[in-house]
Formats: sequence, structure tokens, C-alpha cells
Amino acid sequence: MAERDLVAMLGSWRGLVDAALDRWLPPQTDSPPKVHEAMRYSVFAGGKRLRPILALSACEAAGGPLEDALPAAVALELIHTYSLIHDDLPAMDDDDFRRGRPTCHKVYGEAMAILAGDGLLTHAFQVLSNGAGSAMPAARRLQIVREIAEAAGSLGMVGGQAMDILAEGQRLEPETLLALHRCKTGALIRAAIRVGGIAAGAGAEAMGCLTRYAEKVGLAFQIVDDILDIEGSTEEMGKTAGSDLRKQKATYPSVFGMATAKRDAETFLGEAKAALGPLGDKGWVLAALADYVGSRRS
Repeated sequence: MAERDLVAMLGSWRGLVDAALDRWLPPQTDSPPKVHEAMRYSVFAGGKRLRPILALSACEAAGGPLEDALPAAVALELIHTYSLIHDDLPAMDDDDFRRGRPTCHKVYGEAMAILAGDGLLTHAFQVLSNGAGSAMPAARRLQIVREIAEAAGSLGMVGGQAMDILAEGQRLEPETLLALHRCKTGALIRAAIRVGGIAAGAGAEAMGCLTRYAEKVGLAFQIVDDILDIEGSTEEMGKTAGSDLRKQKATYPSVFGMATAKRDAETFLGEAKAALGPLGDKGWVLAALADYVGSRRS
């Protein structure tokens, strides 16, 4: 398929996700309106919708209808947005801009930003539990809830963020840094791809392919993020460049060096695409998304 067709398709999927987010989030006018306004401000501040699109792509690659993966896709974006709101708080990364706009706490205050994040995280599981009209069997829906909860909690993203904070100013061993990256960023990306497969009712072989792909893409995504913090610009990224260096965070370039970071990101992405081999042509969108992860500038 031509590149322009891929771009059009991904744009269509982003529109599908955005429409579902608007439909399933509480209206801004619902009481109390301020917290719902803050939730919507952050959700609709832009963003690539990468995690929802990975879920939809995995579902399609495994032969399932997109509608069955849509509640999970929406929940993943709500959880991702909650994590960004909390990461930007002064007690965490203390960032003033996100996606090119003032961060939630700069607009609504720290207390309301915390509550907006809490609201998004909780609402994600409301969307998952009621299925939002999906005809998926309850057992499969429960498996998706479990997968996302584990990825988002202290064994996944929350644990990775805790490791990241505790590692500031420290010189980490390579294996410790990889564990941090797998939790902080990789866990939710891995879950996005796996729940797409679960929604499609994928068999063991297909789930194995998707999981191997997910683990490599998740690592590469965080490595590229670390590189962009050094080489990217605030204008391109929509957030403050160089913040990792200022906070003395443990990053892939700081542990392995920039040349190795770039080489390993490319290697991981190649391994991710190779993992899709048994899926045949059905995995082409996931392969294209791996290329996107390697070339992104924000």
C-alpha cells in the first residue's frame, strides 16, 4: 500500500478513536464541570494516539474487527493521558508544556490536575468493564482488563516511574535501565498490542508474534524518546527539550552512549518487524508503525 494510503488510514483510525473518546468521556457540563473540563483539556490537547492505533492494528493483524478493540483503545489513551498529567506535576517532572500547550496543572492548578488524572484512570476501567457496546465475550473482556491493569500499575508504568525518580543522579547498570524502560514505557505499549490480539481472539502463535513485536517496539520507543530529549527541539516535541539532562535522569544515551543508543533502537525495530513474519501481509501496518517509531521527531 502506498504511503499516502497508510497516512489516510491512520488518520481515519485517529478520527475513530477521537470520536469514541468524545462519546465515552463525561460531558464537560456534567457536575462538577471543572474536573471534566480539565480531563477533556488534556485528552484533546493533541497527540498521536499511538497506543490506541497499535491496539487497533494488532486486532486487525489477528483477524478481528476494529470495533472489538475500540474500548481498549480508548482506555489506553485515557490511561496514557492521566500518566502525562501526573508526570508533568512539580512533584514529578515539573514541566510547563505538553503537546505544545500549557500543562494541565498550569491551567487548572495542581489539585485539579491530580483529580483530572485520577478521573481519567478510573474512567478507563469503566469503559473497559461495560464494553461500550462491544459484543466481545465477558471472559475475553476480563482478560483485557487484567492485561491493562497490570501494565498500568506498580508492576508496570507506575513502577517504572518510581524507578525513574529514584534513579535521578544515579549511574545505573545497563540491565537496570532496560528494566526501567520496560516498565515505564514498554509495559503500556506491550499491553496495547496484546489487547488488540486478545480482542481478536488470536491464537497462541499470533499472540507470541505480537508480544515479541511489542517488547522490541516498546524498548525502541523509549530509546528514541531519550535521544529526542537531547537532539530534538521544544517546538518539534511540544514539550521542553533537554529536561532529562537537567534532572540528571538515567537514559539510554547516558548509560550506553549516543551512538549505541541509535544503533540499538534500529536493531530493536528490525527485530520487531522480523517477529511479525508468521502474520504475513496482515502485519504490514504494525511493521510500518515500527518504522514510524524510529523516524518520529516528537
